[in-house]
Amino acid sequence: MQDGTQILGYLSKISILYVEDDKFTQDEVRYFLETKVKNFYCANNGQEGLDIFYKESIDVIITDIQMPILTGLEMAKKIKEENSSIPIIITTAYNDTKYLFESINLGVSNYITKPLNLKDMIETLASIAKSILLEKEKEQIQNILTQYKDIVDDRSIISKTDINGKIIYVNKPFLEISGYKKEELIGKPHSIIRHPDTNKEFFLSMWHLIKNEKKSWQGEVKNQAKDGTAYYLDMIIKPILDIDGNIVEFISLSNDITYLTQTKEYFKKQTEKKSFDLDSSINIIEQYENAIDRSNIIIRLDLDKKITYVNDAFVDSLGYTKDEIIGCDYSILKQTNLKKEEYEKKIEAIFSKDGWKGKITNESKDGTLLHFDVHTFPLKDIDGNIFEYLGIRHEITEIVNLHKEVENTQREIIYTLGDVGEYRSQETGQHVRRVAEYSKLLAKKAKMSDIEIDEIFTASPMHDIGKVAIPDSILNKPGKLDDKEWEIMKTHAQIGYEILKSSQRPMLKAAAMVSYTHHEKWDGSGYPNGLRGEDIHIYGRITAIADVFDALGSARTYKRAWPLEDILKLFNEQKGKHFDPNLIDLFMDNLDEFLEIKDRLKD
Repeated sequence: MQDGTQILGYLSKISILYVEDDKFTQDEVRYFLETKVKNFYCANNGQEGLDIFYKESIDVIITDIQMPILTGLEMAKKIKEENSSIPIIITTAYNDTKYLFESINLGVSNYITKPLNLKDMIETLASIAKSILLEKEKEQIQNILTQYKDIVDDRSIISKTDINGKIIYVNKPFLEISGYKKEELIGKPHSIIRHPDTNKEFFLSMWHLIKNEKKSWQGEVKNQAKDGTAYYLDMIIKPILDIDGNIVEFISLSNDITYLTQTKEYFKKQTEKKSFDLDSSINIIEQYENAIDRSNIIIRLDLDKKITYVNDAFVDSLGYTKDEIIGCDYSILKQTNLKKEEYEKKIEAIFSKDGWKGKITNESKDGTLLHFDVHTFPLKDIDGNIFEYLGIRHEITEIVNLHKEVENTQREIIYTLGDVGEYRSQETGQHVRRVAEYSKLLAKKAKMSDIEIDEIFTASPMHDIGKVAIPDSILNKPGKLDDKEWEIMKTHAQIGYEILKSSQRPMLKAAAMVSYTHHEKWDGSGYPNGLRGEDIHIYGRITAIADVFDALGSARTYKRAWPLEDILKLFNEQKGKHFDPNLIDLFMDNLDEFLEIKDRLKD
C-alpha cells in the first residue's frame, strides 16, 4: 500500500489515454483522474483512441473491450505494433477467459473487471507510473553518462589494446597526434607508434608491470607519428580486469607534453655547447624559465619549506595574492583527505633529495577543492647541495571531477536498476543502499582488497534484479507460495545472472555473481546450484548476510520489523548452515557499526 502523497506524485508526471464508449463511466473516471495526472485524454471508441495515440505523447492507456468502429483489443494490437512497451490496462464487464488470454497475448499490463473500483485503479496506475518514471530516470542517467564519456574522449588521447597488445580502439585525438587513420591502427600492435630511440627494455618493463603484475603504469613516453616526427605523452596505462581477476583489455589515457619536453631538451643541448659564453647561457636560461613559467603553475621553496616565489598562474588558480603567500610556510596550502601520518609522509617525499611526482588536492583561498598533477625538483648547486625546491603543477580539477561524476553516475544507474527489482517486491530504495553499505563494511572487516570492496559496494544493490521477470501475482502474493510458485520465484537468481553475465565491465560481472549466489547456503541447501562452503563466491556470502539482516529488520506494509535480538538469534542458529560462520563472527564483533548504518539510512 502506497501513501497518498506518493501516489499523487507519480500520477502527476504521466499522461493517460482513456477509451470508453459508455458516457456515464467515462465521466466518472474523467472526474476522478483528470486533476491528478499531467494530461488526460478521452476517446469514445478504438479508432478515436488510436488517433489520439498517434498525435499525443501517451504514457498509459486504459481501454474498454467492446466498442463500436474499433474494439479495445483491436486498438491495443495496433498500438503494441507501434510501441510494444507501453502499458495498457483492459477494463470490461466480460469475465471471459477468451478475452483474458487474448489480452495476455497482446502483452497488456492489467485486466480490470467492471464495475470499476476507482481506488484499486489508482493504485494500479501509481505502480505503473512509478515503473515508467524509474525507466525514464535510468534513460536520463545513461544519457548523462554517455555525454561524460564523450567529454573525456574529446579531451584526452585514448587507446585500448587486447591482452596481446593489439590495438582495438583509438579516439580522434589519438589519430590526430599520430597521423594514422583508424583502419591503419586497428588490429596492429601498439608498437607501431614506438619511437626507435626508446630502449626496448623500457617497454618490456612496462609490459611486465601491466600484464604480469596487473598494475597501472604511469610515465612519459616518446612516440613516432606516421610522418616520422616524434611526440611526447604523459601517459597512464591501466589493465581492466574481470571479476575473476583476468585481464580483459588495457586502456591508456594520455596528455600531449611535446612542447614542454622539446623545450627542456633544447635547453639541455644548448647549455652543453662549449662555444656559448656566459651571457648566452644566461639568456638561454631566462628564455627557458620564461617558457616554463608561462605554460605551467610554478612554486619555489627554500630549505625551510618557505614559499619564495609563485607565478601568476599559481595565484590565479588558488586565489591568493603573491603578498599573501610568499614567505609563508608550505603548510598554508591545505591538503585535504589526508590523515596526519599520510600528510607527513607526503611532505617528506615532496622535499626529498630525489624529487617527487604525484597528485595533490589543495583548498583554494575560498575553500574550493582543486586537484593538481605535481612534479617537485630539488635544485642543486655545483657541489650537489640542494639550495631550493621547484614545483611544477598542472591543474586537473576538471578531469578529476568528471571522473567522479562518471563513477557516481554509474553507481546511480546500479541503484536505479536495483530499485526497479526491489520496488516490484514492495521493498524501498533505502533497502538497496543499506545492503550496499552493510556489504562494504563486512568486506572491509574481512580484509578484502580495495578493488573488491568497491566492487561489492557497487554490485550488491543488484542482488534481486532478476525479480523484474517474476509475475506480480507471485512476487506480491500476500499468502504463502505453493510449490509451483516457489519454483518460479527461485528463478530470479538465475535470471539476474543471465541479464548481467555477458558484460565485460568488472562492476556488472560482480553484480552477476551477487545475483547468482546470494541465495546459496553454507551447508549446500540453497539455490540455484546447491553450492556449499567456499564454493559460494565471497560476494554472494557477504550479500546474503546484508540482505537478510536488512529484510528482517525493516518494517513493510505486509510485515513488522523483527526485534534485533530475534535477528541475532537467527544468525547464531544459522551460522554454519545458511551463513558463512567466519563472516557471522565478523558481523557480530562489529554489530555497532552495522547498527549505525541502519540508523543513518532509515526508510
